[in-house]
Amino acid sequence: MARLPLVPLQNWPVALTDAVRRGRDTRMLSSTVPVQVWAHRPQAALAWLALLDQLHNHGVLDGRLRELVRLRIAAFTNCQACQLARKSDAVDAADLAALACQPADSVHFSPAEREALRYAELFAADPHAITETHFEALARHFSIPQIVELQMFCALMLAGGRMTLVQRAYEDPPA
Repeated sequence: MARLPLVPLQNWPVALTDAVRRGRDTRMLSSTVPVQVWAHRPQAALAWLALLDQLHNHGVLDGRLRELVRLRIAAFTNCQACQLARKSDAVDAADLAALACQPADSVHFSPAEREALRYAELFAADPHAITETHFEALARHFSIPQIVELQMFCALMLAGGRMTLVQRAYEDPPA
């Protein structure tokens, strides 16, 4: 059960309802439960969803890469909802198995995916270990806007996963 009360969907402002509908339609959101907590601050919830929408639906990173990074960060946040959700069909069971062990070194992933996964792991677990060498490696595969988006996406996934975990805002609301 969520640690904070859920705002019933029928009590949401229209803009938040519309944003969540779009998020569910595009698989950006897999559940309304976290948003039902955030709905206590509807304008902040809308801002969060707008950034998520920008990265998920209008981003410059490939959807497969974004999903691999999201799932890798979920391993560090221990967010059950994040680990179980699937936002892209471009990631399959073989990818999930490879993500479970040293993905930044796995030949299963492309060199660009390995660099992004290595960066995501450090971003989530040891940000002080990120050096110029990591940025040079990213620059071999990604444009500056892509690297900026990778950073923003990592930050949003790390924060969102931790927030959802701490709030326990991942269980289905009562019927």
